[in-house]
Amino acid sequence: MSREELERILDAVARRILDEGLESADALGPWGCGTICVEICPDSVREIVRAGACRVGVPARSAAQLAGAKGAELAGTIDHTLLKPDATLAEIDALCAEARQQRFASVCVNGVHVRRCAAHLAGSGVITCSVVGFPLGAVAPEVKVYEARRAIEDGACEIDMVMNVGALKSGEDAFVEQDVAGVAATCRQLGARLKVILETCLLSDAEKVRACELAKSAGADFVKTSTGFSKGGATVADVALMRRVVGPLMGVKASGGVRDAATARALLEAGATRIGASASVAIVKGSSGSGSY
Repeated sequence: MSREELERILDAVARRILDEGLESADALGPWGCGTICVEICPDSVREIVRAGACRVGVPARSAAQLAGAKGAELAGTIDHTLLKPDATLAEIDALCAEARQQRFASVCVNGVHVRRCAAHLAGSGVITCSVVGFPLGAVAPEVKVYEARRAIEDGACEIDMVMNVGALKSGEDAFVEQDVAGVAATCRQLGARLKVILETCLLSDAEKVRACELAKSAGADFVKTSTGFSKGGATVADVALMRRVVGPLMGVKASGGVRDAATARALLEAGATRIGASASVAIVKGSSGSGSY
């Protein structure tokens, strides 16, 4: 069975769950981190998450609807992020409180904070996301696998791993694919979803295409633009390119330098299904923030 055929089957199953009610969501699995990929409205998304889904993937055909979302709906597309090395526990707690209040999709934190965040967010419908191989991606594949497993066991429902950029630029495509595939397999086994950070500011367009193709073939659920720690962040052009390459059902996350609602909506219109930001509260309130990862 091809990936495309499997995606069509999963889409049909998700639609049946929505038609028949959330009682049929028991199939989400013992970890409460199952995945449904279907085009639905934000309110339905929240109900599916409360029923036990870790993340609902929204196809690209819904991007225009997301781009037009108002504050509360826009919040549901945002991973509220705090990854700076000097983040205090008080700041982590405040991040979780803001995420609960604004109903963001997730909080995205370093692995050491996952257990704390998962406890804070229990029952809220907001999930915990952890970074792996961050911010350089230049660690051994087995280290990334361990990081991912530990984060998921601590309560993460989503993993954002950094691709080995140097290997990609060296033409070591088989290594890059295997690096991603190892983490993807761990995520599938434990019921989490995987985003692969490409660090697009360091890549040519041809390299971005290869990176997207490798992430998709390795079993990733999303491709993501940036760590926010390099020389550039998300651009409309990069998001549009990534969407063209991965097709309509895979997720695209735009992160790095997103500080206002207009930018967020432009990225959603270009094909993003997720926004990574630290200025999330300012974005949903329609102002401009100066947050830093």
